[in-house]
Order: sequence, then C-alpha cells, then structure tokens
Amino acid sequence: MALIMRVAAIQIHPETNTPVVWLKEIDGQAVLPIWIGVLEATAIATQLEQVAFPRPMTHDLLRNVLVALGATVTQIEITELRDNTFYALIDLVTAGGRRLRVDARPSDAIALALRCQVPILVDEGVPAALGADKAEADEAGEGDDKRWRELLAKLPPDFGKYKM
Repeated sequence: MALIMRVAAIQIHPETNTPVVWLKEIDGQAVLPIWIGVLEATAIATQLEQVAFPRPMTHDLLRNVLVALGATVTQIEITELRDNTFYALIDLVTAGGRRLRVDARPSDAIALALRCQVPILVDEGVPAALGADKAEADEAGEGDDKRWRELLAKLPPDFGKYKM
C-alpha cells in the first residue's frame, strides 16, 4: 500500500550540510526525510516557490519533452529504502496508452511530480524502515525548522550519507 505525501519542508542537515526534503503524509502522520543534492533541492524549492526562469531548467525540460511526445506523468512513487539509498519510479502513460514505470532518483521524481502536479506516493514500508517519529513530525509545521532539525537528530547515526 502507498501513502500519499506532499513536500512539507526543505532544509540543510546541520551536521552533514546536505539538503533534506521532508515528505509528510497528506491524511496521516507518516513523514519521510530524504537526503538530496543541492541542485535537486534547488529544483524542488524553486518549483514550490513558483520561481520562473526565462529558459527551461532540467526538470522543466523533461516535462516539456514528455508533453511534446504526448506522454503523461500520472504519479511518482518512492518504493524502497535499501542500504541507505531511496528508490523511486515515475509512472507514465504514453500517447499510445502504454503504461511505463521509469526508475529515478527520488529527488528528480519529486521535482518532476511538482511540475506535473501529480501525486507523490511512498510505499508504507519506507517511513517505517527509517523509524521517523510520526507523532513528533506531525507537530512540526512547514516553517518550523527547529522541530525538523530535532527529528533529524533522532534518526539512526549512519543515515543521511547522500548517495547518487
């Protein structure tokens, strides 16, 4: 089963100086911190802030190519956490009606999902595998950077090593 989530916050981890995107379940308490790259964090943040650029950025280009080919992104799903690495799939429907699932880094999938305005799904086992505290995360609001930092501090010590 998959949880429907939204981007709740983006912050820089205080110890690793690595960006973290926080996903929060829309109709529940599950949360998921995902360590991402600086460029991907910028791509997500600029879309959240509705910053327009005069020329298409990478994720805008991908969306534009898909539209030009008649393909539609229907959703993205973060499917697993294995060896401290998250995995995601982008679900597409081609112009001919063929359904495809394309492997992607979660950060790229999230950036594309925001641009295509499609659901961000997370397999329910992923937040559970990480052990993020649901109740505390539910108390943290989008602008509550201190609470998100406290949650990061409680995660396993070997977690957060960003991998490509």
